[in-house]
Amino acid sequence: MENELKPFWSKVFKFDWKFGLFLILILCIPRFILVLNANETANYGYIGLIMVISAILPFVFLSKLGRRKIGIIKPTNYRWLIIAFVIGFAFSILLYFLGEIFYGKSYENWYYYIGESYNIPNEIDQQSKLIMFGIMALTGMIFSPIGEELFFRGIVHSSFANSVGDNKASIIDSAVFALVHISHFGLIFINKKWQFLMLPTIIWVISMFFVSILFYRCRKKSHSILGAILCHSAFNLGMIYCIFYQLG
Repeated sequence: MENELKPFWSKVFKFDWKFGLFLILILCIPRFILVLNANETANYGYIGLIMVISAILPFVFLSKLGRRKIGIIKPTNYRWLIIAFVIGFAFSILLYFLGEIFYGKSYENWYYYIGESYNIPNEIDQQSKLIMFGIMALTGMIFSPIGEELFFRGIVHSSFANSVGDNKASIIDSAVFALVHISHFGLIFINKKWQFLMLPTIIWVISMFFVSILFYRCRKKSHSILGAILCHSAFNLGMIYCIFYQLG
């Protein structure tokens, strides 16, 4: 009987919640620490490496059956790829307005804090700004959506789903995704010291949880991990647009 894991790994693991937990521990804890370090040092090189590792893990551990099971297949509902993109972009714009209403242009606004890491010059001309936006948007729409979706909505979700079912697995992978993003906003480095923003963090984590649920729904409706990737890509595009042209 074919196994979701490659023959070598199937001797060590079962494709279940324990394997999913193992993946979370070996990737998410180092990622959390590296993102915090990047926020302090402004060296984000290792974050790209984490995304690459996240993307290749399914190909390291999973057989062809396993890769199909996590959604690395051709979509069967192309309409939902378009819907996924619209949903992701719309949610990011909604999150922008939420931040503006509650916190304006302050470090308690998640997009404002994240945008500081982009180092957009104050006196940048419109053409240079457009080029910079294009580069940031392109990288933001490729690396983290592919890496995070193959990891969270892909291999982690499916391993938990084998044990507890899709609905509970979606809650688990979304909760982990949301908590990991506290390193991006919530625990912030300002004026050479760390601060924890309680209420903004709660809003941010809840938002990341719900957008993760949307990513999963788009995967399920499109019958492919591509639905989740496109929804995530559009969310990042909307966020980067807001940082460049609404907050800037």
